[in-house]
Amino acid sequence: MFARFVTFVLAVLLIAAGQAQNNPVVPTGAMRNTMFNGQLAGLIQLDSIAKPGTYGIGPVEYLRGELMLWDGHAYRSTAQGDSAMVVVEAPESKAPFFVHQHVREWTEVPLPDSVADLGALDAFLTARFGAAPPFSFKLHGVCERVDLHIVDVSSGTVVHGPDDAHRENKHFHLDGRNVDLLGFYSTRHQAVFTHHDTHIHVHAITTERDAMGHVEELRFAPGALTLAVAVEKAP
Repeated sequence: MFARFVTFVLAVLLIAAGQAQNNPVVPTGAMRNTMFNGQLAGLIQLDSIAKPGTYGIGPVEYLRGELMLWDGHAYRSTAQGDSAMVVVEAPESKAPFFVHQHVREWTEVPLPDSVADLGALDAFLTARFGAAPPFSFKLHGVCERVDLHIVDVSSGTVVHGPDDAHRENKHFHLDGRNVDLLGFYSTRHQAVFTHHDTHIHVHAITTERDAMGHVEELRFAPGALTLAVAVEKAP
């Protein structure tokens, strides 16, 4: 009888441990294939992965906007002219490259006061996590400034390189807004889901869900943002 009880307890603990474990980061396609080889058609439709606990980022197929999957909600931002954007929930959206992770547990990590912009955030995560397996991270709070872009390639454009992909980007600036930032970290996925000169790729969306895009730069005051990472044990 006691042996059966011990077996039952061990089974419950194993199930609980499995439930707490975050899924691996999953890349679909590759940034280099889109930017250099003109692979613009969608390879993944967000409603195939849009479940509670799933987070992801990437561009809209044919580089006609930006995408963010936040806790199973699929947001798409598109430019309206040169100075306006529209953000909608659009789970039917497709992406030519995308990265996502199903997260069961986030671990908060204190940010030092010296981390106040995107470059410093990249350096901090690299110093803290090094060659750890890829993971997603999120930040929340008020940013002094967030510089965003939305890719907006004209229909029929042939993309042979980053200049073609980004020539028609629409740029936006958010000042003093309360935002959710979603990023992915990896030291081994440059030109797959991060650019060649960084270990992170970050999108931002306002808490009102009325502005969203790829983060080019951000500035924030010490203590203004909270950071959480999707790793099992933060060093």
